[in-house]
Amino acid sequence: MILRIEDTDQNRFVPGAEEYIIESFKWCGIEFDEGVGIGGEYGPYRQSERREIYLEYADRLIKSGHAYYAFDTPEELDTMRRELEASGATYTSYNQISRKKMTNSLTLSNDEYKKRLSLGEPYVIRIKIPEGETVTVFDEIRKEVEVETSTLDDKVLYKSDGMPTYHLANVVDDYLMKITHVIRGEEWLPSLPLHTLLYRYLGWEQDMPKFAHLPLLLKPDGKGKLSKRDGDKMGFPVFPLEWADPKSGDISRGYREDGYFPEAFLNMLALLGWNPGTEQEMFNMDELSEQFSIDRVGRSGARFDPEKAKWFNHQYLIKKDDSELAGEFASIVEGKGFRGQPFDSAQDDKPAEEYLVRIVGLVKERVNFVHEIWDQAWFFFSAPEAYDEKTVKKRWKDNSGQLLTDVIGVIRNADPFERDIIHDNIAAYLEEKQIGMGQVMIGMRLCLVGSGTGPDLFTIMEMIGKEETVARIERGVSLLG
Repeated sequence: MILRIEDTDQNRFVPGAEEYIIESFKWCGIEFDEGVGIGGEYGPYRQSERREIYLEYADRLIKSGHAYYAFDTPEELDTMRRELEASGATYTSYNQISRKKMTNSLTLSNDEYKKRLSLGEPYVIRIKIPEGETVTVFDEIRKEVEVETSTLDDKVLYKSDGMPTYHLANVVDDYLMKITHVIRGEEWLPSLPLHTLLYRYLGWEQDMPKFAHLPLLLKPDGKGKLSKRDGDKMGFPVFPLEWADPKSGDISRGYREDGYFPEAFLNMLALLGWNPGTEQEMFNMDELSEQFSIDRVGRSGARFDPEKAKWFNHQYLIKKDDSELAGEFASIVEGKGFRGQPFDSAQDDKPAEEYLVRIVGLVKERVNFVHEIWDQAWFFFSAPEAYDEKTVKKRWKDNSGQLLTDVIGVIRNADPFERDIIHDNIAAYLEEKQIGMGQVMIGMRLCLVGSGTGPDLFTIMEMIGKEETVARIERGVSLLG
């Protein structure tokens, strides 16, 4: 697999784009065999550094009669199109019919067009599409397709700025670099007949790579091609990494910065348009390399589902080792002003890393991203300053405060202050008093975490410690009554 930078369109050149592309592949863990930044025997790998090579093959096409010089000005091209449109012509492009009335080496005498060349007059080189032929092309996804040359136009192969177009540059490079497979988006399918003719005219038809044109990625509603505007509007990234437009300064979100794991990103992408033929959805790179086949790529567009992308990230997150996740979570905790175990308790002798590892293990099933862990675990670092109003209104009863006050004594007597000891002591006390566990638990959870949801309550108590547990219950009783 070759990393080749196709930068022949200078009007579309974007500063920083090449570096961005390389960094994106690195983040994904995709490695190349040769190319820009790697080297190889078929370099250089930037097309802008290969222009003399393309001119050589453009000249070869002219000499064989399969291409020609065109000197038409932009004004003349506009006039041609307007006249064709006004006449109701089926095709209004520069083609087998219209070229006969234009300013090119097919209509000019040899002396005239050579004079124009010697004077340095601007020109382009166009392919000479044959008249009345049927071109048979083969796509690995759509199979054999027949195209009438009357539907094709004489595409520009070499531009007036001295650079080739995609059509010439890629055919030449794919041949010279011994490319075996070209897999690209389906918007390039209409160019396949042109590329097939170029291979034929250059004498390389037997060495053509296999072509596969992938279906488009569609908007979440399936209506139209997915764009970065859709992501901006609907709140999901389209780019692999965050991108800052060097001209406008606009920021486009990136999967990396949004908290996606690269392996989840790749897994999600692989299943957009490809079906493994089984119920399996989780694939690592080795499995994808082994099982992927072009014949299981669909023809229709693949609808992008932002929620499914989150699902993939969740699956990879819960499979990760808790210590690895804790390492990432640590920077978030420190950013909030905390360092590991923040309370003075019997747990102080435990290292901060162990505290974070335990937190991650408790809440990771509840989140899709590492940065969401804080929302599920902030109460392990600070006491709630407010209490969920709906839960208070529905579950805090007139006797809740007194019940919790009575339980405080049981909590103080739990020794050692460990999850099962705390649970068993409270359960025994409530059974003795014939009080249902549910009458106490929601109120206690409100005091400790500020809401009616969260991980195991007795584990929370053990982790924040006895003194912090008591202090939070006393404060909750005082404020809630």
